[in-house]
Amino acid sequence: MQAKDSWLLPDGIEEILPEETQRVENLRSQILELFACWGYDLVIPPFIDFLDSLLTGSGHDLDLQTFKLTDQISGEMLGIRADMTPQVARMDAHNLKHAWPTRLCYVGTVLHTRGDALHKTRSPMQLGAELYGHAGKESDVEVIRLMLEMLAVAGLLNIHLDLGHVGIYRALSKQAGLTELQESELFDVLQRKARPELKILLDSYAIDQDLKAMLSKLPELNGGKEIMQEAQLVFAKANVEVKSALADLVAIADSLSAFLPDLPISFDLAELRGYHYHTGVVFAAFVPSLGKEIARGGRYDNIGAVFGRARPATGFSTDLKLLTALAKKTNGLTSKALIFAPFVEDIALTEKIRELRTQHQSVVQQLPGQTGSAQEMGCTSILEKDQQNWVVRPLA
Repeated sequence: MQAKDSWLLPDGIEEILPEETQRVENLRSQILELFACWGYDLVIPPFIDFLDSLLTGSGHDLDLQTFKLTDQISGEMLGIRADMTPQVARMDAHNLKHAWPTRLCYVGTVLHTRGDALHKTRSPMQLGAELYGHAGKESDVEVIRLMLEMLAVAGLLNIHLDLGHVGIYRALSKQAGLTELQESELFDVLQRKARPELKILLDSYAIDQDLKAMLSKLPELNGGKEIMQEAQLVFAKANVEVKSALADLVAIADSLSAFLPDLPISFDLAELRGYHYHTGVVFAAFVPSLGKEIARGGRYDNIGAVFGRARPATGFSTDLKLLTALAKKTNGLTSKALIFAPFVEDIALTEKIRELRTQHQSVVQQLPGQTGSAQEMGCTSILEKDQQNWVVRPLA
């Protein structure tokens, strides 16, 4: 016996109805066309994969977010992709094997075991672009500019960019000689920006006082470009890796400002998003109406090593469904032109409908005995016979 609520979906799983599907598809097409104009080739990773492949590089961060199952053929553990980036990295490292920089993009549904605190969806439509084979900050600038262009295509212009660099904390931890446990404890406190806990924790470590002072300042180093001047003073006694990371951040911000002088840019040197995955600059785009990032990315060098070829890499991703919802609020409703054709056994009518459809016009033909008028079906015009010819006329 069928349950009366069999139409219900699992928590965080959504279906998309025709009107919204059209919006999603229209935006998807526009963004992929943009990516193609920048030289990014579209790839389609598999929805299900060996678990080890899915958890490469970013694995520990994604482990709890990945649905797992046993392959009935091989007996191996499989996973449903929670992030396509490792799969795309495999394509670059193992399948394409280019010596030159490779630009790839992708779009498709991923599945998470849990939604985040703000948006409960567990089935985002991940869309992203990745650039492999170049280690310089110029490729970071390229992917950030592409991300901003993508958001502009979606009609989202009031964007705020946040920049960070995981290499700063990693280099300070190394310079301080922190154990793996200490580095993990400190990472957790910094992520929560719990300053009283941070002081207690640092006081318990037998490390140099200068390094304690530098680490304790990390949560305070967030704000506009003036923060980078303060950081130069705070990290005056840091090693060359820290100073190099600071210089890269300033150079990236300056380059972006040259292209987009009105772009608000802020820095957060305690931002450790994807710390076990990213290796350099990290970035995120925000809009004032939303309490979380709408797109994010960063550098994740050497992710392809496990696939036989370590390559520098940088890229970003977003949720196409979220972008579509935000674009809807910004751009309003765009109605679709739809032509109504009556049910008449007339070869001339059949040919006219075929001609219109080959011109990419939408035609829906009446079925015998159906209910619903042309207006009720959302049609904007109708095919009518004018002497010997069928012509399109607008509906009154």
